[in-house]
Amino acid sequence: MKPRLQEKFEKEILPALAKKLGRSNPNSLPRLKKIVVNMGVGAATQDKKFLETSVEAMGLITGQKPVVTIARQAIAGFKLREGMQIGCKVTLRRQRMYEFLDRLIALALPRVRDFRGVSRTAFDGRGNYSLGLAEQLVFPELNPDKFTRVQGMNICFVTTAQSDDEGRELLRALGIPFQIDEKSKDAA
Repeated sequence: MKPRLQEKFEKEILPALAKKLGRSNPNSLPRLKKIVVNMGVGAATQDKKFLETSVEAMGLITGQKPVVTIARQAIAGFKLREGMQIGCKVTLRRQRMYEFLDRLIALALPRVRDFRGVSRTAFDGRGNYSLGLAEQLVFPELNPDKFTRVQGMNICFVTTAQSDDEGRELLRALGIPFQIDEKSKDAA
């Protein structure tokens, strides 16, 4: 069974994007390729339990087993040695990607304190977007009694868009709540 957001994308969002971008070829329209969720656990250098709880939390949030990331080089100032386990990441594609995006938009982002939308400028120049969350407890899957340590995460949306504007249009159509532009707010 297809996720709700994937069906909406195929039936409503793609035709609207084709009209807005003025393209007739559906294969030339921007699409969401994958979502990469990354958690850097700096405290894992002192205690392995922090990494284990972060891996468990990310598994609950994404519904997929995370890959533990390893330090590529030693940094003495951070007491970090090469080969040390320092974080975890998950790459979501297809149905799991749409399910995660739906939960992020509908459940997690509204629970962020003082939320006024995500930044409009966090694009990389090729239509990919990065978003940072300060704590993982905004996801309702996590029990706050079990996961007491505050841990942030980075979420990267990889698209097939050719420019930032195309990527922004795609993500806006999918439901990502961007901040209101100051210029358009003044004009209104």
